Formats: sequence, C-alpha cells, structure tokens
Amino acid sequence: MAYVITQTCCNDASCVAVCPVNCIHPTPDEREFGSAEMLHIDPQTCIDCGACADACPVEAILPDDKLEPSQARFAEINADYYRAHPMPEGWNPLVPTPAAPRDRGTLRVAVVGAGPAACYATQELLERSDVEVEMFDRLPTPFGLVRAGVAPDHPGTKAVTESFEWSFRRDAFALHLDTEIGRDLTHAELLDHHHAVVYAVGASADRRLGIPGEDLEGSHAATEFVAWYNGHPDYAKRTFDLSGERAVIVGNGNVALDVARILAMDVEDLARTDIADHALEALRHSNIREIVLLGRRGPAQAAYSNPEFLALGELEGVDIVIDEADLELDEAGEHAVATDPAVAMRVQLAREYAAREVREGNRRIVFRYHAVPSEVLGADRVDGVRVARTEMVEDPEGALVARATDDVDDIDAGLVLRSIGYRGVPVPDLPFDDRRAVVPSTGGRVDVGVYVTGWIKRGPSGVIGTNKACAKETVAALLADFDSGRLAAPRGNRRSLGKLLAERRPDRVDLDGWRTIDAAERAAGRASGRPRIKITERAALVELGRRRRRLPLIGAVRR
Repeated sequence: MAYVITQTCCNDASCVAVCPVNCIHPTPDEREFGSAEMLHIDPQTCIDCGACADACPVEAILPDDKLEPSQARFAEINADYYRAHPMPEGWNPLVPTPAAPRDRGTLRVAVVGAGPAACYATQELLERSDVEVEMFDRLPTPFGLVRAGVAPDHPGTKAVTESFEWSFRRDAFALHLDTEIGRDLTHAELLDHHHAVVYAVGASADRRLGIPGEDLEGSHAATEFVAWYNGHPDYAKRTFDLSGERAVIVGNGNVALDVARILAMDVEDLARTDIADHALEALRHSNIREIVLLGRRGPAQAAYSNPEFLALGELEGVDIVIDEADLELDEAGEHAVATDPAVAMRVQLAREYAAREVREGNRRIVFRYHAVPSEVLGADRVDGVRVARTEMVEDPEGALVARATDDVDDIDAGLVLRSIGYRGVPVPDLPFDDRRAVVPSTGGRVDVGVYVTGWIKRGPSGVIGTNKACAKETVAALLADFDSGRLAAPRGNRRSLGKLLAERRPDRVDLDGWRTIDAAERAAGRASGRPRIKITERAALVELGRRRRRLPLIGAVRR
C-alpha cells in the first residue's frame, strides 16, 4: 500500500519535511516546485508510514486503498509524475542548520496582512524564541483569500487555517484587525515600533480585458463575484443578474472553474457549505443553465489544474461539453503532451469529456478553447459576447502567443465574468513596479527593515502552500539582517504601540474579538448543519469583535 496526494493539495510542503524516505516531490528546493499544481508521492518508494498524512494541513493525503471512486484517478496522477521524473538512487538526509547567535534582544516584526502569506511568514518568524509579531489587517476577520477566495465547496482547502493556530496561540503574537496601514497607522509609525515590517497584502485588484462594452451592467470581474458568494464585507451588498440562461466566463484558470462550478451546482449541495446566505438565496432563484468558459489557448496550455478539472466531472446534474475540433493539438501542444505528464493528463481528460453524451435536462459547463472576447455586446446592459478564434504565433522574443483572427461569432449571454487574474496595487511609501504590479524586491527584501512576501512580492501565482516557501525566503533575509546588526532598534515597544492603537483605533478587533466572531459563526452553522454561517456586514463583525469574550477552550491568550 502507498499513500496518495489528492485534490485539495495545498503545496505547502509540510509533508515533504516529515517524509523519512524523500518520496514526495517536487520539493521546495527543486525547480519544478514553483509551477507545480500539486505534490506527488512515489508509490514505489513510499514505506506506508503515514507521517505525511498526519502532517498534511488540508487532509489531502490518503492510503491508496481508502480512496473514494472520485479520487481513484489521483493514484495514476501521482505515479505518472515519477514516470517522467524517476527517483534517484538513495536520498539526501536533512542537515540541521547551525543556530545563529541570539544576543541582540527581542526582534519585533510587524506583518501587514492576515492571509496565508502573512500567516506563513508569522510561522517562520515565531520558530525563534526571540521574536514578537504584530499582525495587522484592514478587515475584521483574518485569513484573506482562504476565507474570501476559496470556494465554499472546498472545505478541505480551508482547513489550512488550523495550521496557523500554533502562531495565534503564542504570547509573542498579537492580532490587530479592522486596522488599516496608511489610515490608522503609517509605514513610518510601524518602523518606529518594530525592527522590520513585512507586507503580505496580496493582489486585491483585477485585470481588465480592455475591450468595448466591458463596463456594461452585467459585466463584472470574477474576483468580485467570488468575494460576493464568500461573504467578503466589501462585496456583500453587490448584486449579480442571474435571470438569463447563459453566463460567459472569460478565462479558464482555477478561479474560472470555481465560478462555473458554483453557478452550475445543485443549490442544496451549496446549502451545506459556508457560502454566504445572500449568495445562497440568489442562487436558489438563478435561471442559468449554461456556463461558457473562453480560453485563449488550447487544452494543452489551459491554466486550470488537473485536480480542479477532474472534479468538474463529478458534479451531479452537470455535463462538461467540449467540441472535439477544439482538441486538435499544434506542434507545441504535441510536444507538451509528450514531455509533461500533467499536460498529457489535462488533454486526456478533455478528450474524455468531449466523448461524453449530453444528457437532457442537465446544466452545462462548456469549454471553448482558442477563443477570446473582442467585445461585450449590449446597449444598456450585457446581452452577449463577440468571440474571436485565436491562432498561436511567435512574438518578437520567440514565445508562442495567442492572436485573434477574423473568425468571429456572437454568444448570447446575460452575465459576463472576466477571470483573467488578480493584480497588485501600490503600497503607501513603498516602490511599485506598475508593469508587474508588485513591490520590487530581492529575495523579499525591499530595503533594510522592509520586506514583502506572497502575491505582492511575486505576482498572483501558485496556490496557498506556495506562500510557505515564499515566506521562508523572505524571513531568511529578514533574520539575516537582524542577526548581522543591520536592523535599527525601534524607539517604541508593544506597550507604546498598544497606547497608540487605543487612540487611533479603539474599536479594533483583537485576537479575542476574532475568537468571538469565529465561535458565533460556527455556532450558527451547527444549528443549520453547516460549517459556519458567515457574518457579512462589517459593522456587525466589529460590534461582535469588540466584546472580546474569552473562549478558554480555544486557547486564546490575553495580554
């Protein structure tokens, strides 16, 4: 028997660290790790010890004899990786890193953001006993896109937040929610009270198409739709017209698949998740029967991951529709299929879906490859999309890019959602690369005492666990600066910072306040057979968080 990594793999490599025989790859030290959509266990090397399953924060690792029918394909996916990447003879044991001298007192670090990148950075920092971390976020709740971005029908992925509890329970950690840097505190004030500041603010804007009609009523960023159904307080009051029978999603990455799945799912299945109540009610009255996803390239270059693509085929009452003519591969596609098992699997799945019969009465998710929108149609509101077929051509640098042709057709639709990526926004008092939409850094170091991690550092790439390796690099740079004496000692401390915050943001939500919100949401969920019922109004979250009720069973610490 061997263990198998399945769909909800978060790529944070916790399993790699505990594997005694080095049978989980790619590791963070390997080139493929940065682009891998999931990790893989070599069935020939696995010794069935179960250490990886115990360490997995999202419960994605199972014995091969415990796989559900819908998970069986993952045994093949894991094994295929090692056919293309044979294991070397033997394995390299871990070599402990000598501890640096720690005679410089307590290192104080401000972490701006409370999403996965921020939490992984905090974990890395608090591995040392001479560090204090103050975490700040403008929202009244932590966890960023885990709470407001991960699809509600993926509870296993959200379980990664449990791995952050160790940091939250530490006396050396403090949480300041509903507190915005640039409004309540300045960058200079953070540096006055800390040796260093780590910005982990993500990429909060969306990319635009730049085509006529993009701003018509009924045309939205998919990021707004995702935030709406996940109960983000900034988007809870938004409305989306679901009265038409067809929606068009521009893009075919994992976010696009999430949106398509939410629109197509049986609402009773959604009613067992933590989807926001206002979204659940709207979806109960949805008339959408078909969701069309437009991808500018072919199936070999599709941006979605195999696990997410595979999961679509398990939806009850939903057909996945693909035109076999769209599956013809060019020379580059054939080469990718021959050399990359993940691409080969992606194309194979597309061919399997194309061969399926469409069933009467089912909702449909339609994939259109080699297609880009040239115009969103309509007078006062959206009533369709003009779509151009693309061809692959070489750009001036020799890279293959998709170029629109004159072969166009129109698709009737009442809702258009662009899902072409997130984009970082400038951070006050920090440099900004507008072309890449990141804060430029070297290994996470922006300047002495100023650091970045996560999407604001590298752009919107990777999955949740990718942020762990990213944070490790940034924190290593920060600690090296501290240990070498490069970081200036702050003038203020935790006590003076608390006094300043009490003046500027007296109603902020602290750790005990978040515990109160979390407990209230979970209790409401239990009463309805759901993981939680989210509170989506900022004022209600802040009012509840202000009570700061002690929850001794959870392990909250008062300071």
